[in-house]
Amino acid sequence: MSDIIKINSVTEYNNMAGQETLHPLVSVIDFAKMKPFAFKKTQINLYAIFLKDIKCGNITYGINNYDYEEGTLIFISPGQVYGIDSNGEKRQAAGNAIIFHPDLIRGTSLGKHIDEYTFFSYEVNEALHLSTRERSVINECFNNIKYELEHAIDTHSKTLIVSYLELFLNYSKRYYERQFVTRNHLNKDILVRFENVLKDYFASEQPLISGLPSVKYCAEKLFISSNYLGDLLKKETGKSAQEHIQLKMIEVAKEKIFDTEKSISEIAYELGFKHPQHFTRMFKKSVGMSPSEYRNMN
Repeated sequence: MSDIIKINSVTEYNNMAGQETLHPLVSVIDFAKMKPFAFKKTQINLYAIFLKDIKCGNITYGINNYDYEEGTLIFISPGQVYGIDSNGEKRQAAGNAIIFHPDLIRGTSLGKHIDEYTFFSYEVNEALHLSTRERSVINECFNNIKYELEHAIDTHSKTLIVSYLELFLNYSKRYYERQFVTRNHLNKDILVRFENVLKDYFASEQPLISGLPSVKYCAEKLFISSNYLGDLLKKETGKSAQEHIQLKMIEVAKEKIFDTEKSISEIAYELGFKHPQHFTRMFKKSVGMSPSEYRNMN
């Protein structure tokens, strides 16, 4: 297993990149200024946003590999491990990055809402691919932050830098929504496979063993992140992943209720409920009547 480089501060990252530290909590990196080096896996305890200008080898993130293409944005949150597979070969990197410490946004509007930018928890194969026009907007955001960093630090520096970061992330959110639309055919495929994952789960003995399927379980089966699955479903259907799981459970429950040889409690256990009353409560909330009333009606 290869060694993992750990980066805990902006200064450490700048030292690795051979770049001057202009602000202790945030930096804009120009990879073209770095000397060629062999990339390794890195755990970065900072927020990082990478914009690649040209193809630059395979980056591994979690269990996936992703070949960077021109104009690709990837977002990484503190504690995540990423790495470029260069097989020991030294390469010249290209593109830019914004690195910032969580302390930069503490107590700010961005700090309060950072969890809303769910793409920080996406997998690498869910990267944001920019159009030419989108890329020019993103580059302008990079340049605005860089300008503030090159300006002497004063009482306005943090406010302006955080404001530009928030603007950057809001544009990224818009472009991700556009990507969900332009990749509609891929999204439909994921929805079909998601439905099949739930179907197979409830048709197996897994509910008795593990209970109701989690969003994480479904996402792993689809080889995507939980946040990406949730955002995709919300965009395509208006419902959350958890709502979809519950609706599928209700659909299966309705079929099982027709089997009058099984009690409602037995059906509840088969669906993954530890306590039948929880199933009854959820069923009534969704259908408008209890499982027993539904059985008697039919």
